[in-house]
Amino acid sequence: MAPQNAVQLSLKKPTYAVCVVGIKTYVDVRSDVPKGAKAFGVSGSSGVGIIMVYDPARVTEPAGKSHWPLDADVDVTITVDTASKDLNDLKVKVSYFRQDEDRALGHSVLYLTGVDVSLDVDTGRKGKVKRSRGDKKTWRWGPEGYGAILLVNCDRDSPKSKGLDLADSKLTTLDDLKDMSPMVLTCDGPDKVFDSHKLVLKVPLSDARRVGVFCARGGNSLSNYKQVLGPQHLFYEVERQPGEREISFYVEGLAFPDTNFSGLVSLSVSLVDKRTLLEVTIFTDTVAFRMAPWIMTPNTQPPLELFVCSVVDAHGSNEKFLRDLSDLVSKANCKLIICPWIENRNDRWIQDEMEFGYVDAPHKSFPVVFDSPRNRGLKDFPYKRILGPDFGYVTKEIPFAGASGLDSFGNLDVSPPVTVGGKEYPLGRILIGSSFPKSGGRRMAKVVRDFLKAQQVQAPVELYSDWLSVGHVDEFLSFVPTSDQKGFRLLLASPSVCLRLFQEKKEEGHGEAAQFDGLKNQAKRSINEMLADRRLRRDSLHVQKCIDWNREVLKRELGLTEQDIVDIPQLFYLQGPYAEAFFPDMVNMVVLGQHLGIPKPFGPLINGRCCLEEKVRSLLEPLGLHCTFIDDFLSYHKLLGEIHCGTNVRRQPFPFKWWHMVP
Repeated sequence: MAPQNAVQLSLKKPTYAVCVVGIKTYVDVRSDVPKGAKAFGVSGSSGVGIIMVYDPARVTEPAGKSHWPLDADVDVTITVDTASKDLNDLKVKVSYFRQDEDRALGHSVLYLTGVDVSLDVDTGRKGKVKRSRGDKKTWRWGPEGYGAILLVNCDRDSPKSKGLDLADSKLTTLDDLKDMSPMVLTCDGPDKVFDSHKLVLKVPLSDARRVGVFCARGGNSLSNYKQVLGPQHLFYEVERQPGEREISFYVEGLAFPDTNFSGLVSLSVSLVDKRTLLEVTIFTDTVAFRMAPWIMTPNTQPPLELFVCSVVDAHGSNEKFLRDLSDLVSKANCKLIICPWIENRNDRWIQDEMEFGYVDAPHKSFPVVFDSPRNRGLKDFPYKRILGPDFGYVTKEIPFAGASGLDSFGNLDVSPPVTVGGKEYPLGRILIGSSFPKSGGRRMAKVVRDFLKAQQVQAPVELYSDWLSVGHVDEFLSFVPTSDQKGFRLLLASPSVCLRLFQEKKEEGHGEAAQFDGLKNQAKRSINEMLADRRLRRDSLHVQKCIDWNREVLKRELGLTEQDIVDIPQLFYLQGPYAEAFFPDMVNMVVLGQHLGIPKPFGPLINGRCCLEEKVRSLLEPLGLHCTFIDDFLSYHKLLGEIHCGTNVRRQPFPFKWWHMVP
């Protein structure tokens, strides 16, 4: 470690210096030397380490009564082992000699006071602060990595707070401390040395709006916790009490990683000699933190809560749909939360409004809802009803222009963990729908895409979804968990599989079996009619090409093979340049563990059973999945959405710790 302080000696009077435990101090032995001196010797009291720095090729270490040559490049550095009990209780003596003489020509005396100053955080990522003399200013990824972690304090622990906890410069509840990362300042030494020296805690200007620090003085009173660093405070002169050896701090994150913010922030403490007009910094200790990213959870994670809206429209209420979902939730052993009409204002598309994720640090984890910029009837629901104690909130506003349909979060998904060409993505990869490359069509807003990319741990993949009328990826893909070694399957909507199925049924003599049989106010279409409908066939085969393009991207970017993909029969038709599902889109399902809530397709009945349902069961039930077909025709399908669009699931976080990966 390079010396951080230098001391110049004098023959005429003793020199006094403060040394920080474990830190090398350079001693200038050449500035004031007796006339005729050619050599020198150094001695020190117990507790002082003396280190001679020289080039062995040019200088021979003295033996016996010989001394170090003054004219060679021999430097002296010293260290102290522990904090002093009293002022100036350590001593270093430098004696000067003529060539080959034992009688000293003069002496310089240095009196030292050892102080122990160290700023420490949870660099080992164990959930506790441990004293470290290693590299604390560097942050490294991976299982062998190190460096402390901050949670963005984006929940609201106190009902008295009007906004997020990170907006409060005063502590409103002691529970809020649990969201913060501990930091300990060691400041041991004689009290008198701190009369002439001060400790200054600092945050760089660039980091001040992204991190807050509270000083803790113990006790259960909120007044014992004071914000000392943050957007309005760049430095803090530490108020050390007599005899105090350690001072506790709590550090909170104020911003997620984003376009111009890597997620790294630093804090430092400096020991400053204030006895001179130009105060001299003797020592600085710096620690680095990385902000915990926002992490999405895929369908393969176990469900905790399913959210759905209660609505009433021209077709009536969705009460029957809610009952069917309630039965499914009971089977999956998770919780059903119904957003009432008065809160959703008849906006049923709760998947589009928000996405559930979480943040994770060694000391704590909590869920965080990402509120989309779509801002329709449900716009206040995530902030007013989900934000709360240990439930965070984040959003990204679109500047200058309103949100497009592709900014809704039905257009946001995430894969299960995958390995691609030897590179592991243990938290999966985010999938967002976009325009065809270089086509200039609709695309998710840049502020949202940039935010997702900046989290680093779920490297996003852009897919082509602009061919759809609504334009969301959940209209043609879904992931389901399996109990085999792969652990999941990718489901893709497939017009070609559907046309092939209908052709098979026709050849078996069921050509008059009709699509939409049993639905009121909906024209039936026999298998023969559908196969003979050139427009329906042409439109569906156009859609198949769009899905096939995505298929190749998904195979390449997620490391999938054909065996990892299941094709779900589905037909589409074009309205102008955009496609819509011809019958309820079965891929747009809700996944609750092994239990799937699939839009009821109302396919042709053969021997009393829907051939589309039977086909899907034959594909998914051998994988250990249970298929429940739910009627969403009037309440969702006719409005260009399905079950996934009208539901939202909060899931268990990954057991894998994001800091163990290497982006």
